[in-house]
Amino acid sequence: MNRSRICAVLLFFFTSALPDVRAQDAGKTLAEKLGFPRDARLLIVHADDVGMTHSVNAATIKALDTGLVNSASIMVPCPWFPEIADYAKSHPALDFGLHLTLTSERVYYRWGPVASRDKVPSLVDENGYFHHDWTATKKVSPQEVELELRAQIDRAYAMGIHPTHLDSHQYRLISSGKELFEAFLRVAHAYKLPFFVTRDWFKEQPYLEPSLTPADIVLDHTVTIAPAVPPEKWAEFYRIALKNLQPGVTEFVIHLAFADDEIKAATRERDTWGAAWRQRDFDFFTSPEFRQLLQEQNIKLVTWRELARIVHP
Repeated sequence: MNRSRICAVLLFFFTSALPDVRAQDAGKTLAEKLGFPRDARLLIVHADDVGMTHSVNAATIKALDTGLVNSASIMVPCPWFPEIADYAKSHPALDFGLHLTLTSERVYYRWGPVASRDKVPSLVDENGYFHHDWTATKKVSPQEVELELRAQIDRAYAMGIHPTHLDSHQYRLISSGKELFEAFLRVAHAYKLPFFVTRDWFKEQPYLEPSLTPADIVLDHTVTIAPAVPPEKWAEFYRIALKNLQPGVTEFVIHLAFADDEIKAATRERDTWGAAWRQRDFDFFTSPEFRQLLQEQNIKLVTWRELARIVHP
């Protein structure tokens, strides 16, 4: 038997003898796959919209330094992307994902596509910016969406970012129908990146679960504060959410900034996700109270980097 034949036989023998790790993990919860007990309460504290303004960047960096906020995602099309890209490049251990962006929702502070505008005409308004919103009269092309998503990811890699995950600004790729969600999936799979999707969304968007593959990571729950919560109840909302945290992996989606003149000007047309909102989130999630609550409730922080190792060890 020649050497190549022997090698082939040995390779078959050893690979056949190895246990099927994926099969062994099939019945495990996400917490168990991470090495925790089934009833463990695990939390990702995730800052959205990084790169939107300098204020958002500065607050997010300071929050990440505390270790209490342990994940964030970056908006590549936004004006302050180069600043946070440089920071991410010089801090490769941090858990930075990409906040894939297809809308420009503010009235006076705008951004547009990374791809050439003539290649994504359905995504832009008459001034070349992303639409403020999508309506029945503003249908976007799934093919153009996919092209733009790839352009954003390629720009991030070109600027030295190695993202740990993907998510969707304003959940547009999650809540806008099967075609756009499948475009999101194709891009995530092509770049071998996990993406934010949670079981909490399956009932409201029934196309999500059937579109997923067995290898896709699905978080158990997500928590984000709503505009209906008054400022004086802000900390109470988060206290209750932490005390009622369910077993499994939950992501808190938060929005950080310092309430300075820059963010006040950028968001001045409405209070939702504005300057005061973001300052309140920063204040709570960098506070000794939040640290103490994590300890008292025995809540462990995990990151998207850890989750990605489940799929690509």
